[in-house]
Amino acid sequence: MNTHEKLGQTKITSLIFRMSAPAIFSMLMQSLYNIVDSWFLAKYNLNALSAVSLAFPIQMIIISLFVGLGVGINSVISRRMGEKKHDEAVNSAEHGFFFGFIIWIFLLALSIKLPHIFFAQFTQNEEIVAFGTTYISIILIFSISRIMAQVFISILQATGDMMSAMFIQGIGAIANIVLDAFLIFGLWIFPEMGVAGAAIATVAGQFMSLILALIIYSRKKGRLKLNLKKFHLDKQISKNIMAVGLPAMVMQGIGSIMLGALNKILSQFGDDAYTLLGVYFKTQSLIFMPVFGLCQGMMPVLGYNYGAGNKERVLKTLKVGLIVAVSIMLVGTAAFQFFPRQILSIFSVTESITKIGVPAFRIISSCFVLAAVSIVLSTFFQAIGDAYLSMIGSITRQLLIIIPAAIILSRAFGLRETWFAFPISEVITVTLVIIFAFREYRRKIKHLTPIDRQPDALDITDNKI
Repeated sequence: MNTHEKLGQTKITSLIFRMSAPAIFSMLMQSLYNIVDSWFLAKYNLNALSAVSLAFPIQMIIISLFVGLGVGINSVISRRMGEKKHDEAVNSAEHGFFFGFIIWIFLLALSIKLPHIFFAQFTQNEEIVAFGTTYISIILIFSISRIMAQVFISILQATGDMMSAMFIQGIGAIANIVLDAFLIFGLWIFPEMGVAGAAIATVAGQFMSLILALIIYSRKKGRLKLNLKKFHLDKQISKNIMAVGLPAMVMQGIGSIMLGALNKILSQFGDDAYTLLGVYFKTQSLIFMPVFGLCQGMMPVLGYNYGAGNKERVLKTLKVGLIVAVSIMLVGTAAFQFFPRQILSIFSVTESITKIGVPAFRIISSCFVLAAVSIVLSTFFQAIGDAYLSMIGSITRQLLIIIPAAIILSRAFGLRETWFAFPISEVITVTLVIIFAFREYRRKIKHLTPIDRQPDALDITDNKI
């Protein structure tokens, strides 16, 4: 089945499930290895868990860069294929590797001074600072594997090959989980490395993902045929990628700012408060990551059919995506409402953390469904090339509302009431995003008309390896 038949003709419901299932699985695996990291470190040393919790904002910066780049690549390639501009799709893919290398140089520079300065801002506990500095320095220095693997993954996803992307991400997660126990506790022939072992397990898994990506892509029939030796930087393609990628980076990056600010606000209540916040974000990823996986599957479908001028398929994709995302979040809401104590017990946290964690989990999870709507609509904006709207919604949600609300609530009432900043932020943001969605419908979707279809011109299955 060529790309036109797959993205432009297959029944939307089955297509979204086929496209999203591998992404959801790989996202869940990545969430699982984050949780396993924290679980092992909690067994090893509770200060190690606190350090990794504090490290999460920096990890989000790293994630924001390569995920934003991936979103830009995915959106541009899928739209160019829908427009039957195959050469531009290939050149867009090649640009991903150039920008990926630039991102790695930036992260390498950050690794020199940032880690120690960052952790010293939040705690006077020297062991937590030392653990955190070691952990994040290793992650930053060896981040190139994860960045380049993401470029391959985004290219494959843009052409509808979600299964290969799943294997690439899944193998890294599995390798990380397996290596965690050996490297943290020093099992078999390995020395006990503690926090450093957790970081090394992570980068080793990422390196395995990159190797698998190279093997799969070199052997994959129907792939976009790249020739990096003949790569030339194109101003317009760079602009198109950055027009979608930069807002996506900002959206993810401001999550890091939000977490850093919340950690600072919560630190007035002691180490337990920000440790709980780190545990929350690790566990909620099991709920949010399937929605992000769903959106990864939706992105090329939306982008391709928007490029092809197929209004009905764009709207059907959006409708199915909203229904599935809300359903996932309803399950997550039930879990956090009815079993918060059991979730917290996974991390062997103290009773004092459990005491503040149970009401916190229930308050925050009350807005999960609203978050699902915002995430899906943000993916819609990115797919049609208006990622700046997603960025505005994200800035509103994670900076303009939640941080001031948390400051006010923490000072006026106390720790328990501070958690209400999350639902307040989601209510305001989803209202804004829905207004944007109706505006985009009237401006870009309502009068969308199909382009002349030439399936043979779009068929890339005859590319030679």
